[in-house]
Amino acid sequence: MDFALILFVLSVVTGILWCLDVFFARRRRQKVLQDALEGAVKAKREGQLGAAELLLTQAGIRQSEARAVLESLGDEAATDKPATTKPTLRLPDPWWVEYGASFFVVILPIFLLRSFWLEPFRIPSGSMIPTLLVGDFILVNKYSYGVRLPVLNKKIIEVGQPKRGDVMVFRYPLDPTQSFIKRVVGLPGDKVAYINKRLTINGEAMPVRPEQAYAEPGKYETDQFTETLGGVEHRILNESSAPPFTPEMIRLPHAYQENCKYSELGVECVVPAGYYFMMGDNRDQSSDSRVWGFVPDENIVGQAFFVWFHADGIIPPSGIKFGRIGSFH
Repeated sequence: MDFALILFVLSVVTGILWCLDVFFARRRRQKVLQDALEGAVKAKREGQLGAAELLLTQAGIRQSEARAVLESLGDEAATDKPATTKPTLRLPDPWWVEYGASFFVVILPIFLLRSFWLEPFRIPSGSMIPTLLVGDFILVNKYSYGVRLPVLNKKIIEVGQPKRGDVMVFRYPLDPTQSFIKRVVGLPGDKVAYINKRLTINGEAMPVRPEQAYAEPGKYETDQFTETLGGVEHRILNESSAPPFTPEMIRLPHAYQENCKYSELGVECVVPAGYYFMMGDNRDQSSDSRVWGFVPDENIVGQAFFVWFHADGIIPPSGIKFGRIGSFH
């Protein structure tokens, strides 16, 4: 089940319990306590200490506390005055308050923060290397591309639109229960071509310059470049000696697939209105719009912008790299 839906359900359930407690049950418990205290005072005046203690314990007060309460009521019990002053005392919360309503003030802020502003994600694959590594914990700004209703993901307030070069989290078009992260390459109406490992947008080749080879110890070494996309410089991996990417062999059926032309050299697509063309920075190791098509606007989650932690393993955490913490492009 979608975690956002789980948080929503928990917020609603605990919110109902919280309201029942604040507006009804808490007042009732206070009246029960007041009646028990007045009865105990009266019983003590008549010398019936056992009955006074029983009244307090039946109201829910622990026996040890009931005896302390009776001692503190000594002065009032010795006079004919009504019990106008009471010791500081409250009845124990019932189980549904302790395990339900009390969590509302914790769950609601988390739900609102996660739904409208920041949501954390963990990078599970290497499709965005070298920008993002497996094990990076990132923050996603959900406000960047508009305010959306939780669970329904329907935009209600326009704030901004994705730009070329943004790193974006979105729901996978072929299975919206999964969240993917890629870089925005093509905007609605763009003609995107990835031929012979070179990216062209609207007939203009995106500038690239070679960098020192990227080497991951014990895994692989490959060619590395700096690419400029939408005015944003970012690094990409692209093995020059490897065959061209051939999505024709592995592409999946998707909406508007007639907008794309595939060949042994690569792919050319015209991005439909309301859709985006996404690619991973690890160009030879990324399943992206070249394979499964365009991302609709309603699938957008938000803009990824910050690595707040890195650990290769979660339980127990291992391979922690504090040097990974920071913003990225």
